[in-house]
Amino acid sequence: MPSWKLVSGLCLFFFGSLVAAVGVGYAMVGIPSENTAAKSQNNVYYWSNGDQMVATGTGANRQNITIDQIPKAMQWSVISAENKSFYSDSGVDPMGIARALANMARGGETQGGSTITQQFVKNTYLSQEQTVTRKFKEMFISIKVGTSLSKEQVLQGYLNTSYYGRGAYGIQAAAQTYYGVDAVKLTPSQCAFLAALLKGPTYYDPIGATNIDPAATSAANRKRSEARWAWILEQMHDDKRITDAEYQTAVKKYPMPQGLKATKGMTGQISYLVDTAKKYVLNHSNISQTEFDQGGYQIYTTFQKDKVNALSAAVKKIQKERIDPKKRNLDKYVQFGAASVVPKDGAIVALYGGDGYENGHFTNNADTSGVPVGSTWKPFVLAAAMEYGTYKTDGVGISPLSKYNGDDHLKVRNQDGTYVLNKDNSIFYQNNESKYPWGYISLRKAMEQSINTPFVQLGMDVGNSKVRDVAKASGILDDSFATLNPSFAIGTSTPSAIRMADAYATFAASGKQADPYSVTAVKEGGQPVAGFTKPTVKVAMPENVANNVTNTLENVIQNGTAENAKALGRDAAGKTGTTDSNKSAWFVGYTQQLSTSIAMFRENPKDAQLLSMNGTAGVASIHGGDIPTAVWTEYMEAALKGKSDPGFPDATKIDKVSNEDGAPTPTPTPVITPSETPSETPSETPSQTPSSTPSATESCQFSWQCSDDGGTDGGSSSTPTDTATATESSGTSRGSDNGGIFGGSTG
Repeated sequence: MPSWKLVSGLCLFFFGSLVAAVGVGYAMVGIPSENTAAKSQNNVYYWSNGDQMVATGTGANRQNITIDQIPKAMQWSVISAENKSFYSDSGVDPMGIARALANMARGGETQGGSTITQQFVKNTYLSQEQTVTRKFKEMFISIKVGTSLSKEQVLQGYLNTSYYGRGAYGIQAAAQTYYGVDAVKLTPSQCAFLAALLKGPTYYDPIGATNIDPAATSAANRKRSEARWAWILEQMHDDKRITDAEYQTAVKKYPMPQGLKATKGMTGQISYLVDTAKKYVLNHSNISQTEFDQGGYQIYTTFQKDKVNALSAAVKKIQKERIDPKKRNLDKYVQFGAASVVPKDGAIVALYGGDGYENGHFTNNADTSGVPVGSTWKPFVLAAAMEYGTYKTDGVGISPLSKYNGDDHLKVRNQDGTYVLNKDNSIFYQNNESKYPWGYISLRKAMEQSINTPFVQLGMDVGNSKVRDVAKASGILDDSFATLNPSFAIGTSTPSAIRMADAYATFAASGKQADPYSVTAVKEGGQPVAGFTKPTVKVAMPENVANNVTNTLENVIQNGTAENAKALGRDAAGKTGTTDSNKSAWFVGYTQQLSTSIAMFRENPKDAQLLSMNGTAGVASIHGGDIPTAVWTEYMEAALKGKSDPGFPDATKIDKVSNEDGAPTPTPTPVITPSETPSETPSETPSQTPSSTPSATESCQFSWQCSDDGGTDGGSSSTPTDTATATESSGTSRGSDNGGIFGGSTG
């Protein structure tokens, strides 16, 4: 056993060393210059060619003010909410620091400084990292600040350096951003609201419009904000910092802030480009949103200025020609979203997100889901059939010349032969918008005319899970897939315009897929930040499957619902889409160089609900082959001006023809063979007459593509009569309005 002298000596030595260490640390850590350390920086965004796009961030939205310009109610709101002993404490909370250190040592959740002084020190002099070294620095600097600066100076500094959300650093910027007034004019109720934001603006800003689900986020944020706002006012009242009368006035009505406003330079499409690039940076690096918003980063994007301008100009031109809210009430609230992606690379070169922040449109229509894609989904069904076959072919892919019933109002069968039922056990029928009796027609023809019934049954025969797998491999995200019911095959899913352009780029690249990206490099202080290598190119589907899809979609432009796209004057492929109740219309098309998607829809600004476009633009209904295709053609003509026209690789025939059950079997042409017995009469020669002739409306790059007889086996002509056209581009019947429980889309 050690003697008491030894134990006492060791204890004295330990405590003496600790005191000495604290003394040395206190002496060595100085207080940096507040103005230098707290000076904010901009984030600078660059076009793909290296030219500066915009400088944005805290540098343009901070204005330090003195304590006498900060209302007493604002001062006391943060003191009552965060640090009641502010005017009597030493500036540090030893127990709080001990808890934070212990928590970090255990690997638990990090904690910030618990006093206003410590938070001021962290905001002004230190980084936001949570480390033991930074905690000790924070403690020593806080002690020195507490002895060097007055409480008013500390409080002034804290309110001037804190982040309130929406890019606002400091109370003056926050007052202007949220209420459009100088800080000195804030009411006690408004002060309590702003103090609540200091707990986390992402969770306490009631607008929440920059999030993926604005409506849900806004509701949750509003609830949190109101609760904390009321609590802060109650604390101020309990602390006797406001009178009874002031308290009763303040709690009477929640001080809802004004909506989001465009900041300097963030107008037109720039706001949406920055929004897209910022999301990409935060999702592909270890940079936190707080660190990013503090500025100092250089972001090099994939966006090409000429193409961005061309896409915006195309939307505005067609919009001006066709949409007139002053003349037609049904033209109100029409919106567009669009994106343009480079195949086999994934670079987003252009997008259209909306009318601009300056016009109150803060949702990025190019990068948000919620708008069903309709019949632009059918190529994934065809691709799945060619890659995996149906339950009848044991994994052998089937030809686009396979025939399915294209008539209206058909029963849909499960793979076991039973009929699909509604919830009330009645039989589910799939409808086409047109009642034209197509009979049994090839999938190629059904794609050309965007007929729904063949693809709904094909999806069931292939298995909609296989369709989903193909769409996912092509670039569609999991969270945008709809329920796997019969209508899944005709576009109830809601991917973004960016993801649709990227998925069709997979067809353009003969089955090779690269995830879409908007940032090529990020630098801080001249040094590159990790995480921004180009996405890996993957094989999403067999090359010949993709090429056959492309060949089929070329025919959609040449002879089908997208005939308006022929005005581009070069080889292109694409598909139109319009959804249930005419709530959205799409066109997605591509060349080998560029894949572009155009979405058009109407949305109620009050509740973000989609509205029918029946009657919009003065026509009965809007189809994907009309306005969306016109925008696409206008943009692609400008974007590809002066570029070569390489066309597409040849598609090799897929032999397996697997018709839907019930399709008539073609009668073979009889061949007369010579008699085994010699005869004086010469034998007849074999017939050289083809069993069927190509459809008059379908172009054929290869002879095998023309074997569809247009549905004559089914007892109907392949070409609609003059009074019953089925082409989408004609503005009449094109797809289907699903009459069952599954929701759905038109063609």
